[in-house]
Amino acid sequence: MRIILWGLATLVAAAVIGLGGFVGWVWFASEAHLKSFADPPAFTTPIPTDAASLARGRHIAITRGCTGCHGDRLEGEEHGHDAWFGQGVAPNLAKLARAESPAAFERGLRHGIDRTGHGVYSMPSFNFVRLSDPDVAAVYAYLRSQPVVEAKLPKPFLSWKIRLALALGQDAAIPAFIKQVPPLSFQTDPDPAVRRGEYLAMTSCNECHGFGLRGDVPFVDVAQRPPDLTMVAAYDKADFVKLMRTGKATGNRELRLMSGVARDRFSHWTDSEVDDLYVFFGALNKRAAAAP
Repeated sequence: MRIILWGLATLVAAAVIGLGGFVGWVWFASEAHLKSFADPPAFTTPIPTDAASLARGRHIAITRGCTGCHGDRLEGEEHGHDAWFGQGVAPNLAKLARAESPAAFERGLRHGIDRTGHGVYSMPSFNFVRLSDPDVAAVYAYLRSQPVVEAKLPKPFLSWKIRLALALGQDAAIPAFIKQVPPLSFQTDPDPAVRRGEYLAMTSCNECHGFGLRGDVPFVDVAQRPPDLTMVAAYDKADFVKLMRTGKATGNRELRLMSGVARDRFSHWTDSEVDDLYVFFGALNKRAAAAP
């Protein structure tokens, strides 16, 4: 009987040691991935203090979704807590902008690398990587100018499921995807509306509609991909404006995600910005139709 018990105890001990070793490997391998990203060149654009730049920063913060994820008062928000995803937390941006240098802020915003040198997992930096240096500086200046509203936020963490996927190379942190965002390719177009519209789309719409605005999202299966935005050419101008302003699609339809995003963000675009977007999507459709 003692031999049996000793054998069982040995098996249990071996299993515990094996499990501990596996958990340790997952942790260190996932940490190695998160810390594998090189720092970008330091951001050196001067930070403005004039009223026009602060207003520009506020406009970008609203229309690009900063307030949508981080709270209307920039106080930070909790985004889910479960054993599979972990704890997602959008930090207090007014506090963060006071604590971080412009270079550290830009590194997180456009490159998805945090103050510790870790790649982040859920910050959509691919949506901001094409923001211009002056616009990044304006956003930083605006955030620093805002009062800090304290909110009790939990500590974020990645679940073991995500860490295992990172360790196995089945998933990646945000910085791994930044190079997949194409450069702006309409900036030599003779129509300035096309050039301005592309900048708007590639710093707003590609968060959901794919890095190149064609439904090319690398995180989801093909069957679950969002609409290719060349389809905007099927909208007449009045219907497109209505969608941007009210979130109502053609036929007064509510769209599952787009309607809420339009009301929260895009309704704050100026009339000229909406016009530029519409012109750009027409140009995008023509280019796609002419492609072999």
